[in-house]
Amino acid sequence: MPESTQKIAFVTGGTGFIGSHLVEQLLSRGYTVRCLVRDTAKPGYLRNLPVELYHGDLFSNDVLEKAVSGVDYVYHVAGVVASRSKEGFFHGNRDASKNMIEIVSRVNPSIKKFLHVSSQAAVGPSRTINPIDEKAEYHPITTYGISKMEAEKAVLAFSGKLPVTIVRPSAVYGPRDPATFDFFKTIYKGLEPVVGFHDKIVSLVHSTDLVSGIVLAGEKAEAAGEIFFISSEKRYSWIEIGNATKEVMRKKALRVRLPEPLVYAVAATAGFFSSFSQKPSVLNFEKGRDMVQDFWTCDVGKAKRMLGYKQETTLTDGIRETVSWYLKNGWM
Repeated sequence: MPESTQKIAFVTGGTGFIGSHLVEQLLSRGYTVRCLVRDTAKPGYLRNLPVELYHGDLFSNDVLEKAVSGVDYVYHVAGVVASRSKEGFFHGNRDASKNMIEIVSRVNPSIKKFLHVSSQAAVGPSRTINPIDEKAEYHPITTYGISKMEAEKAVLAFSGKLPVTIVRPSAVYGPRDPATFDFFKTIYKGLEPVVGFHDKIVSLVHSTDLVSGIVLAGEKAEAAGEIFFISSEKRYSWIEIGNATKEVMRKKALRVRLPEPLVYAVAATAGFFSSFSQKPSVLNFEKGRDMVQDFWTCDVGKAKRMLGYKQETTLTDGIRETVSWYLKNGWM
């Protein structure tokens, strides 16, 4: 049965991939949900959902003060994943997070939880085959990662004043995800690109499992002041992921291994040409650096112990749901 509707949550980034799934899960649990949107006429995936919309951005202080007033939980999901400049990343991640939590501290200091959704990029890749855990020191390798690290530090600075929790997702996939879409689309068209000449291992979490972990971390009072990796319990090679995708699609695809210098060159070229477009590309030289790493893995042991988190979605089932959504919605 859904929980009491007395709980109120404010979600930033609710129109996006992860945020929209989070909103749906909160609604299913009986929450009253408020969301920040840049344009109330374009609510995206929030359309037709019973949510309260607040028009503004992460620096619309008057709007934010009203939105967080009286809420039990703030889920700060919004962030910048693509920017043409270092300043753009820091403004959208570090500065926006700092502004958000300062407002909550001032307007609603008795809040039950301020949950900040970060990224493994804030810490960096695992340096060896052993997955990193929450004790790992920061070693981000991109400007995006550095800006997410700084956002974490800005939030943690308030841990003595507010019950704050940070969740670090690994790589994420699922319905509505534009980031992994190109991978699935390429295989659908008959080509399976693989970076490098030896297997690269990743932790990969389905959106349903991720938002379940986010809500667990938000609702658990004992999680205040803590950081959690939320990902798959199992780790995968890109060969495994490709094979599962071909099996789900019932398609053959030519596997092509791309030398790492070529990946850098393609990524840098894409970044260069995006400078002439209205929207910056996620693919650029720094993204190429992400792609050539041998291990992007993390350990979810702490989340299992403290939150009761567990991976519910198998790789095959998750890919099947994701591909089905892409096809149903005309993306492929």
